[in-house]
Amino acid sequence: MYSGRTGESIDTIYWVEGNYIKDALNEINYFMRDWRNGQTKQIDTRTIDIMSAAHNLLNTSEPYMLVSGYRSPQTNAMLRRRSSGVAKNSRHLRGEAADLTMKSRSVAQIFSAASSCRAGGVGRYTRSKFVHMDCGPVRSWGS
Repeated sequence: MYSGRTGESIDTIYWVEGNYIKDALNEINYFMRDWRNGQTKQIDTRTIDIMSAAHNLLNTSEPYMLVSGYRSPQTNAMLRRRSSGVAKNSRHLRGEAADLTMKSRSVAQIFSAASSCRAGGVGRYTRSKFVHMDCGPVRSWGS
């Protein structure tokens, strides 16, 4: 369950009985595209799994709001010029990360749920009101 900056939303089953559903993954790839230029990238299923597991722990039917999924090199460079908090080799460039928020859950609650999965990187961006999740090494940061 995800909604995005463009007003789109997605609520799709992407995995059944140990198998990923190709059409659903294609839909997710499109949904998590770089909304600034429309470029898409295959989103790593490990990231989708982390997002899903954390959502289940939050005990809500409210969808995540997708702040940022895939980022093209051009978008990442533009964001780096605007903020020192954007990594040069961001996992967003590889389709391995998502920045997410919810109205009914605090950044601390989302961060706690994602961290408890012990399955990737989790960043807390309280001032910007989102949580970063990726499928990289287990680590956490932010305040």
